[in-house]
Amino acid sequence: MPLAFGCTQPYQSPKPKGWMRIALPAREYRLYDSLVHFSFEKPTYAAIEPDSDWPGQTDWVNMQFPSLNATLHISYKPVKNDLREYIDDAHAMAMKHLPKANMIRDSLIINPEKDVYGLIYEIGGRGVASPVQFYLTDSTKHFMRASLYFNFRPNNDSIEPVIGFLRRDLLHMIETFGWK
Repeated sequence: MPLAFGCTQPYQSPKPKGWMRIALPAREYRLYDSLVHFSFEKPTYAAIEPDSDWPGQTDWVNMQFPSLNATLHISYKPVKNDLREYIDDAHAMAMKHLPKANMIRDSLIINPEKDVYGLIYEIGGRGVASPVQFYLTDSTKHFMRASLYFNFRPNNDSIEPVIGFLRRDLLHMIETFGWK
């Protein structure tokens, strides 16, 4: 009498979850001097386009990082005795991330040689929409605010290498920033 076995497939355990390898672009910078009120060095792998949500605003642009699926939203406002209001708005925008954040670190930006002052917010936590935000001002005429967003629902634990990479490029942008 022949014997029959019902399971002929070898046992396979479930594959562990893994993350895709992230290829970071080479670092190289070029001066971006096409805006009316300020200039800075930007990464060559980034493209700048006008902010289509604010077509009438001068110097409101988006710096696109297509290979990293991220956008830096940049806005500019002239200062007319309303600097405190702009700073309070920038602070409020960063604090909107408190429900998802496990850390918000702010650092002063002081560059008296270029008359550039401001604050950078580094926001940590799983699912935080904007991990880096900053504003720059000369305290009398100019105010610029920028915030980094990813074009997908972020899991900051898995994209931390990208956030760190972009943070370095944004710090370079701040270091090379100048008013016109």
